[in-house]
Amino acid sequence: MRRIINPLLCAVISGWLFVNGMQAQTLKNSTAIVDHEVAEKWRADLRYFAQEMPKRHKDLYHLMTREQFESAVKSLDARIPALTREQIIIELDRIVAMVGDGHTRIQGFPFDPKIGFRSYPISLYLYKDGLFVQAAEPKHREIVGARVVKIGDASAEQGLNAVRDLVCRDGDNDMSIKAFAPVLLVTAEVLRAVGLVSDIENARFTVERDGRQETVILKPTVEHFTSNHGPSVTRPANWIDARDAASAPTPLWLKDPQNYFWFEYLPDTRSVYVQYNTVANKDSETVADFAKRLFSFVDAHPVDRFILDVRLNGGGNNYLNRPLLLGIIKSKIDQRGKLFTIIGRETFSAAQSFVDELEKYTNTIFVGEPTGESVNQFGDPAHIDLPNSGITVRASTLWWQFMDPRDTRKWTAPQIAADLTSVDYRDNVDPAMNAILRFVPKKDLSEQLRDALAAKDAVLVVSRYRAFKSDPENEYVSTERILNNLGYELLGKKRFDEAIEILKLNVESYPKSSNAYDSLGEAYMMSGNKELAIRNYEKALELNPANAGALEALKKLQGK
Repeated sequence: MRRIINPLLCAVISGWLFVNGMQAQTLKNSTAIVDHEVAEKWRADLRYFAQEMPKRHKDLYHLMTREQFESAVKSLDARIPALTREQIIIELDRIVAMVGDGHTRIQGFPFDPKIGFRSYPISLYLYKDGLFVQAAEPKHREIVGARVVKIGDASAEQGLNAVRDLVCRDGDNDMSIKAFAPVLLVTAEVLRAVGLVSDIENARFTVERDGRQETVILKPTVEHFTSNHGPSVTRPANWIDARDAASAPTPLWLKDPQNYFWFEYLPDTRSVYVQYNTVANKDSETVADFAKRLFSFVDAHPVDRFILDVRLNGGGNNYLNRPLLLGIIKSKIDQRGKLFTIIGRETFSAAQSFVDELEKYTNTIFVGEPTGESVNQFGDPAHIDLPNSGITVRASTLWWQFMDPRDTRKWTAPQIAADLTSVDYRDNVDPAMNAILRFVPKKDLSEQLRDALAAKDAVLVVSRYRAFKSDPENEYVSTERILNNLGYELLGKKRFDEAIEILKLNVESYPKSSNAYDSLGEAYMMSGNKELAIRNYEKALELNPANAGALEALKKLQGK
């Protein structure tokens, strides 16, 4: 079955059209609805939405309760007569986002023609060092490459917080917010509805460059097809980009982002670079034929590195990934230190499924930033067409489980972090490729800690752990399971003191983890320290009252 392509792209490739005559006359954006008939039409749409969502979605209440959903619907229903058209749409989107599923969303929000919202003629991107103007139409060339300080009277951070609940995403996956919030922050009607800008025909944006601030007035437009979504979507040809003055050549990841898949051999480093941007067949070549051509080349040439780039891949058809996956598994490059996969905030849907399979079946090293979706995810949305407004809401109908059912990771994290900065982009530098080309194999954290334990050097254990955590390349590596497994390994050998030190490090690093406190409680219990065992089990239950193991252990310790 085909999976929907990245909804972040769907939001922008809908194009720019005025709403039709009926909507323009009866469902105005900027004035509160006072007409009873119009209000009732919106209420009818809301009722239809509320009735259909539980029927269509695979598990609507996986993150929220039925009561929370119904309460939100009831609240919006009561407020409709006092809200503007744009506020109703945005509050509906807020309810849809509560589902906590990246595939469940309003179709094309915010730029679907049925919605008719407008954009300012700039493109923003949230880099590691902040929110910046990445591109703009020529008359605003002076702000391209500048950092956004304020939107209206709100700081950039306040602006991001104002729209974060409008981003449909998997649970608490903040990478989707990084990808999509900048789109909302240049959408005129969104800025007014959330209270950031009152006069959207003359919106104030304050930017900073070289320590100097300036304020520009932007007017919304329907004249351009704009991406507002990083470099992966084509902008108007005459727009000014922050990279225009770069002296370095265009990096490979930006060389041909509209091409579904392609590869290039880099003889200086004996590397094969593969960009896989969409899980779909081309008219001229299928994914299967591309895989044959690619691995025939790999077999016939010296290859020290195979670099698979899916950072811009928003998905497509899950079942087309298989030839590429099998080609990697069967090839000479499936070795640690030779095989790398670049991932990022736009890696979504069928691309996330591909990443899951690469993690399970290959020796790849993930590089970049976390993916935009959970490792197990909902998908294959059905369309719910609201009868009066014509707006379409999508509701996921299937649960895709490529990893262990207990694996609740909100994303796939890179083993080597390589976040893009505004300076990197401006200078045509690709930190992910740089990290790969300078990669030198080294012992993983478990091995480093075991070596220190073998030397019976507790100070060395702690110092190696802290050094690992402080290394920027390890920013997204979760060490909780690593420390937990090592702690239990030591408990099994009755090396209680060492186990306790390892598990104390785990609690220090993950103070909100019930399991970390549970494990430390067990270590204290096994070592005979009843008081500290009780204290840690109580903390485990405070963090997760459903932790049955901690509850049972606590009853035994307290003699109940």
